Amino acid sequence: MRILLVEDNVDLADAIVRRMRRSGHAVDWQHDGLGAASVLRYQSFDLVVLDIGLPRLDGLSLLGDLRERGDATPVLMLTARDGIEDRVHALDVGADDYLAKPFDFREFEARCRVLLRRSRGQASAVVQVGTLVFDSAAHTVQVDGQPLELPNREFRLLEILLGKLEQVVSKDEIAKGLFGFDDEAGPNAIELYIGRLRKKLGESSLRIVTVRGVGYKAESVDG
Repeated sequence: MRILLVEDNVDLADAIVRRMRRSGHAVDWQHDGLGAASVLRYQSFDLVVLDIGLPRLDGLSLLGDLRERGDATPVLMLTARDGIEDRVHALDVGADDYLAKPFDFREFEARCRVLLRRSRGQASAVVQVGTLVFDSAAHTVQVDGQPLELPNREFRLLEILLGKLEQVVSKDEIAKGLFGFDDEAGPNAIELYIGRLRKKLGESSLRIVTVRGVGYKAESVDG
């Protein structure tokens, strides 16, 4: 998914970016609040990971501005402060979850997955379409009980399409979910990943339909 990380600790930010990109997420990083505020006014994200203590504009002020504009993007707050008042304040301002530093990256990733699922209206990490079973937490796909090996980008593409099963997803929406600002993606990149994914899905219970001039739709073969 497309994630914005707003964190002024360079070492921590680098570790988060590398870890989340290895999982196939598109991650953009801003090191101060004003820069992030500017980006959020023209670019949408699936999740914002936001530090409270930021230069130029603190995280709580940035979050307040975001919510005042009616932007409901899920926000995970990060902070070195461990006082209950800070946590309550962050949640009252509009944070969806809160994680104190230092943290275990496994918990960080789990909390991100929960917020991403919640934003798509999914209660579980597992999505099943016929004999195809997609597990975002375990990062696995099975077809007819057999594992289907997918590189990270193809896995995330399938996740995007399953998140809107039986609905058309535009190429622009797919691109925003797969690629960050620093990614080099040619004009035919999405078609390439779609083609690869279709080939690997083969005769499974899920097919990817091209809606000419609009985008793509994942649909159940039995539906």
